[in-house]
Amino acid sequence: MPMDRTMNVLIVDDYKTMLRIIRNLLKQLDFNNVEEATDGAEALAKLRAGHFGLVISDWNMEPMTGLDLLKEVRADARLKHLPFIMITAESKTENVVAAKQAGVSNYIVKPFNAETLREKIEKVLVHA
Repeated sequence: MPMDRTMNVLIVDDYKTMLRIIRNLLKQLDFNNVEEATDGAEALAKLRAGHFGLVISDWNMEPMTGLDLLKEVRADARLKHLPFIMITAESKTENVVAAKQAGVSNYIVKPFNAETLREKIEKVLVHA
């Protein structure tokens, strides 16, 4: 099944530069319907108001972390099946385990490139 590149993707990061980087990488992969949120609460509001096919969120955010956001998404009946990719600078095992237990779809460790992002998105969307 080919990837639906027209779907809405929500990227969440409290660091504007990182949002721009991820948006550019997604553009290289032909994902052009990209919305941004700069914190977990804003992300949740957008997710609940709209229709998204994928969330790509940074882990380290204040006041709501990417892990908190993931838990909220998984606890929401309408959103719980949404593919969710977590981006982090930490590859610590306990973080990976915590994210897996919370129901993360996939995990990307910074720094990463378009190819890595494509692989992770394909894994999440094609093999869902």
